[in-house]
Amino acid sequence: MKKMESGEQEKQEQKLELVYTLFCDDVRLEVGNKLSYMGVFQNIVVPQLPVWLPKLAVVNHWRGDGSHLSEVRILMPDRQQALVASQPSPFEIVHGSADNISFFVNVTFPVTGQYLVQTLIDSNLFDERVLSVSDQQLIAPEEESEAVN
Repeated sequence: MKKMESGEQEKQEQKLELVYTLFCDDVRLEVGNKLSYMGVFQNIVVPQLPVWLPKLAVVNHWRGDGSHLSEVRILMPDRQQALVASQPSPFEIVHGSADNISFFVNVTFPVTGQYLVQTLIDSNLFDERVLSVSDQQLIAPEEESEAVN
């Protein structure tokens, strides 16, 4: 009997799968209902902080079924306070997959560190991703090749 119960619980958990999360500057809806992602990034490296982003999009691509309520929040590196948080937004998975996009405007990252991007589904924490923000200088590719020669 216990095996059936755990099997049923696993089925419930498999109904919703977060396939990927993208961070980008903007998302545009194109002809043919296609999405274009502008300025995709995995971390933020700038000459100095604080850094201000006019727009930040967090794209979550889901597989599964049903209607859900999604919220995205970005926690400060101390994990105690939210830098930004989205309003709950409903989305429905039709034909097996769906995209849910949260836009944030005028976001300022005040300090270096590991910011935690949390996705909540139906008010429960579903996923966490790290967004690193640093003020390190990047070495230009030309300088690297000159140093090697």
